[in-house]
Amino acid sequence: MVETMRLLLIRHGQTPANVLGQLDTAHPGPGLTELGLRQAAAIPDALQQQPIDALYASTLLRTHLTAAPLAGARGLDVGIRPGLHEIEAGRLEGLNDKQSVRAYLETVFAWGSGQLDVAMPGGPNGHDFFGRYNDDLSAIAGSGASAAAVVSHGAAIRVWVAANARNIDPMFTAENPLENTGIVVLDGSFATGWDLVQWAGEPIGGAALDDLTAEDATGETLGEAKAEAEATAPAE
Repeated sequence: MVETMRLLLIRHGQTPANVLGQLDTAHPGPGLTELGLRQAAAIPDALQQQPIDALYASTLLRTHLTAAPLAGARGLDVGIRPGLHEIEAGRLEGLNDKQSVRAYLETVFAWGSGQLDVAMPGGPNGHDFFGRYNDDLSAIAGSGASAAAVVSHGAAIRVWVAANARNIDPMFTAENPLENTGIVVLDGSFATGWDLVQWAGEPIGGAALDDLTAEDATGETLGEAKAEAEATAPAE
């Protein structure tokens, strides 16, 4: 068993909910847009120089579709892990107004800063999230793979990295966007700690596969969410 490993956390491709800025965290979730499928298809070429021993996805459909091209190119099975899904939105589920998006992001990034008792309205707290996510990543880290790719979700990836990357300030991930198929690379282990090696906020295929018109609630910065919520707040 290797002591340290390379962990590639890949956000899924674009979904219809990402276009609408909708908080869509329920199972099984939507598929990918046409752009999302093209984003997923670009992953194998973009990672052709990166050794990958194992490939995993969450239980949500969009991660399966995103992982499929890489699985086919590498001849890898996709391991489906029950704890890698997006952070549940609770009573904010299905909403896309700016105040709801701000509340969601403020809650999850509070967890990234260590405030684990804060709860999503009608949903989980930080203990719940890190419990399930760490369980699956620990199993992946203990599998013996020297490099594993994990297709997961925007808020989940950002918050986990905020809490676990020892070489960045926790607010780094709140202040930097993570677009669809953006890739975050870390080296380390749960025993020795994790170091952030790469934060690729844009789609892995570059600007040609970006959608600047999409609202994308879980990929934007916390500062953007606050500014948009203030701009659209009803006048007192």
